[in-house]
Amino acid sequence: MLVIGLTGGIATGKSTVANLLRAKHIPIVDADVLARQVVEPGTRGLASIVKAFGRDILLPDGSLDRKKLGTVIFNDEAKRKILNSIVHPAVRRSTLWQVLTYWIKGEKYCIVDVPLLIEGGLWRWVGKVVVVYCSAEIQLRRLMNRDGSTQEDASSRLKSQIPISQKVEYADLVIDNSGSRQDLDAQVDSLVRQLEREVGWTWRLSWWFPLAGLISAGWMLLWRMVSFSRRSARRSKD
Repeated sequence: MLVIGLTGGIATGKSTVANLLRAKHIPIVDADVLARQVVEPGTRGLASIVKAFGRDILLPDGSLDRKKLGTVIFNDEAKRKILNSIVHPAVRRSTLWQVLTYWIKGEKYCIVDVPLLIEGGLWRWVGKVVVVYCSAEIQLRRLMNRDGSTQEDASSRLKSQIPISQKVEYADLVIDNSGSRQDLDAQVDSLVRQLEREVGWTWRLSWWFPLAGLISAGWMLLWRMVSFSRRSARRSKD
């Protein structure tokens, strides 16, 4: 089974692309949804957060007060790292489990929708990386219109992330969302057709013969690491 990492920048339209793929019944693992699930009441994740930050970050119903927790970690890098050390491993475990579930069901491929795919290093563990792109100027304008924020606030949020132009360097496929919705629909259709061609019939081998699937996956991951290193070396020389 081919695992595709889908990412982008804030206000580039990644969620729109994910929804278009979902409408085509493409299996999707949504990291944002998992990040909420792993800290629901009764989970080990929430218990660890309470142990680290105290019960003050809980709402009266026992659920996580995300706004208060966000205030606690906003300007404290040490506390942010503590939170990430709790949430990120839990999300990775849940992501792996969902991917395995899709494989057991016999899916040909699945999309892993991760906003911080590049920042978190998860791009190394997927077969392909798809980046949803638009220019920095369009990104800024969309963010201001979407959130009603000032240019200064929107620029500050964008600067807190890796520039979308850098994320594109990690991409195997780029969806350019700088144009109309019709353009975006056409690119998503093209993406699905390309994925169907690439998986062909060989996906059945990894399902019928799990060992062959593991070997194939390991080779693919090794090759993408080597390929990315070569591209990086060429860019450095240029």
